[in-house]
Amino acid sequence: MTVSLSPAALARVQRYLVETPEALGLRFGVTRTGCSGWQHIADLARDQREGDHVFEQDGVRIYVDDTSLPLVDGTRIDLVKQRLGEQFVFRNPNAADECGCGESFTTSADTA
Repeated sequence: MTVSLSPAALARVQRYLVETPEALGLRFGVTRTGCSGWQHIADLARDQREGDHVFEQDGVRIYVDDTSLPLVDGTRIDLVKQRLGEQFVFRNPNAADECGCGESFTTSADTA
């Protein structure tokens, strides 16, 4: 089981961690929301919680909770530059379908 960062996403998270030295790494997971059921969430991890799985890539720790891990296993987090901004994009092999706006997704387990 793993979650990984593209080189661009890794560089951005490293910058966030330099700017926020009290952060431990990146917290990544899902929450129930949206029209399709699940939404990816990413934020700085400020603590390690019971049940967290920790992945490390080039010195950056990625914290994923027990509930989220089966839904995000294998996800590659990328950073895409669009016009004047940039945005994290989640390439999740477990997503069977997305809503029209791309904010939420379902898995094959949700549709079974």
